[in-house]
This record gives sequence, C-alpha cells and structure tokens, in this order.
Amino acid sequence: MESESQFFSGEISGVNTVRTPTIVHQTMKLIQSEDPNSEIQAARDIRRLTKTSQKHRRLFSGAIEPLVSMLRSDSLECNEAALLALLNLAVKDEKNKISIVDAGALEPLISFLQSKSSDMREYATAALFTLSASAINKPTISASGAIPLLVEVLRDGSPQAKVESVMALYNLSTHPDNLNVILGEKAIPPLIYLLKTCKKSSKTAEKSIALLESLLGFNEGRTALISEEGGVLAVVEVLENGSLQSREHAVGALLTMCESDRCTYREPILREGVIPGLLELTVQGTPKSQSKAHTLLRLLRDPPYQRSGFQEDTIENIVCNIVSQVDGEERCGKAKKILAEMVQVSMEQSLRHLQQRALVCTPTDLPLTSCTSKVPSK
Repeated sequence: MESESQFFSGEISGVNTVRTPTIVHQTMKLIQSEDPNSEIQAARDIRRLTKTSQKHRRLFSGAIEPLVSMLRSDSLECNEAALLALLNLAVKDEKNKISIVDAGALEPLISFLQSKSSDMREYATAALFTLSASAINKPTISASGAIPLLVEVLRDGSPQAKVESVMALYNLSTHPDNLNVILGEKAIPPLIYLLKTCKKSSKTAEKSIALLESLLGFNEGRTALISEEGGVLAVVEVLENGSLQSREHAVGALLTMCESDRCTYREPILREGVIPGLLELTVQGTPKSQSKAHTLLRLLRDPPYQRSGFQEDTIENIVCNIVSQVDGEERCGKAKKILAEMVQVSMEQSLRHLQQRALVCTPTDLPLTSCTSKVPSK
C-alpha cells in the first residue's frame, strides 16, 4: 500500500494530480484562490471531509497555510470557516498540530479569545485545547500569553468554552512553570465552580480535579481552595461520585493537603464527611487510589489530641476488615455494610457533616431535607 505522503509534491499546492482524488485536488485549488467565497466553500469542504477521516487529514495537510492565512481575514465568516477546518485537521494528527502552530495560527487564535463573538471564543479555545495536546506545541502556546486568556474564559465563557478551557489548561499544566502562571491568574475559584456544576463522572470533572490536584501542590493553591466556600466539599463529592480516575485525583488532592500541613487541613477535610467515601475507595478504587486512601485514613485517624468517643483504631480496623474479608463479587455489598457501620461508629463526625451541608444551602436554594439527603444513609 502506498504511503499517504506520496500524494503530495511538497509544494504549497501539495497535490499530485495523477494520484490524488479529484475532490481533494479541486478543493486544494479553491483554497488557494483569491476569491473569498471559493476559499470559504473550500474550507467548509475540508472541515466536512476531515471530520472523521484520518486519511483526509493527511491529504489536506497542504491546506494548513492557506487556512491560517484565512484566520487573518477581516471577514468573520472566513475566520470561522478556516478555524473549524483547522480544528478537524488537528484532531488525532500530531504532524498537523505542529504544522498549524508553525504556520502562525497562534496570533489570530489569541485575538479570537478576546473576540466579542462567543462562538469565536469557543472555537479558539477548542483549537488551543487540541493544539496543546502536542508536547512540542506547549512551550510556544505558553509563551504566546494564552494562559491568562484561557483562565478568563474559564471564569466567564460559555459553558462549552469553559469545558474546552479547563482541558487546555490541564494540557498546558504539564509544562514547567505553567502551574505558577495558572495559580497567579487565580484559576482555582472558577475551577471549583466548574467542578461543582459539572457531572462528577464526566471527562470535564476528571480534567478539572486532575488540574486541581497539581495546583494543590502549592501553598497558594491550598489556601485558595480552603478560602473558597464549598471548595473541599467539591473535592469530596468527586471522591464519592466520580469516575475511577477522577476519584484517584480527588484522594490525591486531599492527601497532598493533609501531608503538607495535617494540623491545618485535617479538620476541614473531616468536616465534609470524607470517611465513608475513603473507605469505599480502599475497596473499589484503582491500586493508586487504594494506597492513597489508606494513607489519608491514617492521617485523618490520628488527631493532634485524643477525641472522646473516637477509638484510635476504629478506622484502621474497618479498613483492615475490608481488605482481609471482602473478595470478588462480594466487595460491593460488603463495603456498603461496613460503610453503614462506619457511619454509626463515627456519629459525631456524621453530625458535623450534616450541619456543614445544611449551612451551605440557603432558604432560597434547597429545603433542609434536600441538604440532609446527601448524608450517607445508614
């Protein structure tokens, strides 16, 4: 089978008229024409043809430069058609991602992040999310000044733009020094808000809690989380209801806090009723989650002072029982039974949990009965 690269001559036209399918050849001619209407139609055709076809993404790689040129047009229609075509070209294609950035796409993309058009802000954010998946692109995107604008989108963009923004910020957070930049832009309050409002089992929650876990490695991040009303609770709710990967990041976030300063963070974590979720995680979590949950339980178990009515080895005994007595398909039912016992044994903690959740509900939000419904049933 011939390589897809053999379809191209390496010139801007990028087309071998003998071997390239007619529609690709015709579209490439239109995208390089000086007729704006023809360019727009060609961009739309490229978007359509590359939506699900990896082969067409390779075949149309020669269209990247003319499409990037269209991003600089004064026509919003032209900008939109080109940007959506570039988005599809970049999906699952590392070479195209790099070529788009090399062709100078970042400058117009940054300007679109500040556009009055919510659609263009959303498309530009999605483009930066896709392009930032490339390790080679991350330093260039970081240096372009994208992070402050992405945090701004996270703060006040459309619902979809917020999702794309947190995905892009997560990608960029793996590049050295970017976590400091993200923290400096006060990203934690809007990040917590997104975490509160999104479905806990979603990919959005997974990337949000993963980014938050990294940010909590800094004292400024931990302080910001504690200062945000319902911040710790949002993490606990992901630990209880998130996907396996999200729960792993959630327990990691809480463990990072407790290990950094147990005296400061132990009580705020306990107040949110984290123990039942941690116990369940020791049974049903990933290997990393189980290990982190055990460690966090030990840190939460041993107070700086001895609590009346709270046996030192209660949690440890229950955890050991889970690990030693529960096997195979019986894990889920057994875990639920032991969790119910845990709630009974730690009634004092459950009452504090109930009071805290009641406080975060205002009379206009939810009746008290709705607040109490979140407390684990016996």
